[in-house]
Amino acid sequence: MSTTSTRRRIAVKDDEVVTPLELFFDLVFVYALTQVTALLATHLNPRGMVQGLVVLALVWWCWVGYSWLGNVIRADEGLARAAFIAVVATMFIAALAIPESFADLPGGVSGPMTLAVCYAIVRYIHLGLFWYAARNTDDADLAQTLLRFGTVATASVIVIITGAALGGDAQLALWIVAVGIDYFGTKFIGPGGWRLYYPKHFNERHGLIVIIAIGESIVSIGVGATELPVSWPLIIGAVLGIFLCAMLWWVYFDVTTIAAEHVLSEAEGAERTALARDGYSFLHLPMVAGIVLAALGLKKALTYIAGGVSDGTAHSWHDQLHGIPQVAIHLGPAVYLLALVTFRYRIVRSIGTSRPIAALALLATIPIGSHIPVMYDLLLVTAILTGLVIFEYVRFAETRHRIRYGHDLFPPHDH
Repeated sequence: MSTTSTRRRIAVKDDEVVTPLELFFDLVFVYALTQVTALLATHLNPRGMVQGLVVLALVWWCWVGYSWLGNVIRADEGLARAAFIAVVATMFIAALAIPESFADLPGGVSGPMTLAVCYAIVRYIHLGLFWYAARNTDDADLAQTLLRFGTVATASVIVIITGAALGGDAQLALWIVAVGIDYFGTKFIGPGGWRLYYPKHFNERHGLIVIIAIGESIVSIGVGATELPVSWPLIIGAVLGIFLCAMLWWVYFDVTTIAAEHVLSEAEGAERTALARDGYSFLHLPMVAGIVLAALGLKKALTYIAGGVSDGTAHSWHDQLHGIPQVAIHLGPAVYLLALVTFRYRIVRSIGTSRPIAALALLATIPIGSHIPVMYDLLLVTAILTGLVIFEYVRFAETRHRIRYGHDLFPPHDH
């Protein structure tokens, strides 16, 4: 094989942007996130919440692996193109199985085992492609790291398949253990052998998955009003829901991700990969989880507001939303904000005060929300997030301008 051929298939260009195939690859995760929300919505109890979040963590870890892989190998060239398409098909099957991941329906194949086997296939295709890239670039350190990472992945796969075979409480316990193996095992391996050549590409990949998650929340707004007549309460509720999603978008994309990309670009070697691992692979998971929880709450809230039927009872915007959906409307954005605060601290070593205060306000108003009409509760959450954005926009206008156009980092006490 010629050197030119190898580079054509392996190398990522210096000005690399997210490829159309990577965008196509992400589409299946839109569906997977929708399925996770559906799983949560059909099991509105603490156990169901844990189950849904465990499945989300497994799906997220599959996506994370390919975000790193796409930084060292062209996703749309040669062997990688066929492999990425195969992974899309496999992840789609896994997403189909998510609603049955803990409660297998009669007939057909086992839902938990289908998800477990698909997870294994996705992980091993990832390892194979990464190994292929390491061998073709003679990167001995990466190859050595992949051997250790492969051991972690194999342990996780064995535990997940065992859990799927046992079912019940054992399955949930073992899948939690598998998530721990993946995350703590990766942390234990260390950042030294990994490669992150193009921070802009890596940052853009994670920004797109945040948009995908927020888009799933918008879909949930529509699902909550499916087959219900358009009314003024529905229009007002939908506008509030869109504003809520827009504020989640704003606090991530306005300045935080710009400053983070700059720091990632300035770092080198193990420092860069450690920042990427902690800030993106680890801390973006609670961001996505917060968005999914918000989507769960929005879906149920819009059903009430639109005058739909839930649990056999007709509702209206005057009714109070109770239980996990009501908590989720507040908790989801709060978790999202706190994850953003932690992300910012890990990347730029600055915390600020406005976002922690907003997160605490969201949590503190949970009891209030359960005693007021669902429309007012949605308005309350949206108002807190909108107030946060307006405050930061006005109070830190100069800092914001520097970050967006001059790439300065946050001063220690700025937003």
